Amino acid sequence: MKIAITGATGFIGSHLCRALNREDHQLVQLGRADVRADSARLASQLQNCDAVINLAGENISRRWSEKYMQALYDSRVLTTRALVEAMTRMEQRPGLFISTSAMGAFDSKGRYKESDAPNAGGFFGRLTRDWEQAARQAEAVGVRTLIFRLSLVLGRDGGMMKQLLLPFRLGLGGPIGDGSQPFSWIHIDDLIRAYSYALSHPEMTGIYHLSAPDSTTNLRFARALGQQLHRPVLLPVPLFALKLLFGKGAEALASGQYLIAERLPEAGFHFQYDTLPKALAKITSAP
Repeated sequence: MKIAITGATGFIGSHLCRALNREDHQLVQLGRADVRADSARLASQLQNCDAVINLAGENISRRWSEKYMQALYDSRVLTTRALVEAMTRMEQRPGLFISTSAMGAFDSKGRYKESDAPNAGGFFGRLTRDWEQAARQAEAVGVRTLIFRLSLVLGRDGGMMKQLLLPFRLGLGGPIGDGSQPFSWIHIDDLIRAYSYALSHPEMTGIYHLSAPDSTTNLRFARALGQQLHRPVLLPVPLFALKLLFGKGAEALASGQYLIAERLPEAGFHFQYDTLPKALAKITSAP
């Protein structure tokens, strides 16, 4: 297939591009300048593409200011709108659009399946609502559309694990606060397999939760990682420390959501890393 992809240089994007190259797909990597160009030019870059995969978005693991929160929003919502607008202009459109969303669509109080209506308020609630609504517009012009709501993506070379492995190996790791917040996760290999699976299963459409069946709490995650590394887990990370590092993003990073993935297994997808110990053993093993 010929596949256009945004966010190709990020943690997930780089893994996905390597996997798609191994499968002999032809990739068109779209950068920020490409997406910000006028719709006609972007449409020309999507010409003859069989699929579009949208992974664009500024990194949330930085200090949040009002300006950076706007960048978080624009890099996701406006990019998605631009892609859909470009596809709308095309006479021969891609057959598949896979866009992204996040577990921040929900609050921290319940356990949520794909059939549950998003209920989060605040910045993340608005962001995910507008992000998903922008992606769904592709359905109106006949493009098969999938929205992957991502849980925390675990892999040794990026995301949260890249930041956590060193302090935990030094015996300085611990839960955030009391650690009672939900912790939904997926191993990077299963995430990439889900994208490849969707490319070859044309019956898949709509929203899917990308979350392993072994969701847990932040405290249990910290203890499992400490046990895997044979290190103590003694030092909780206080919220005020996160506020010093991440500003307004601290509360979002300190909260958690419990996602239940029903639709992926119903589509025949099987998680290779279905338990947290199995995922952490892979991540902490020698490369």
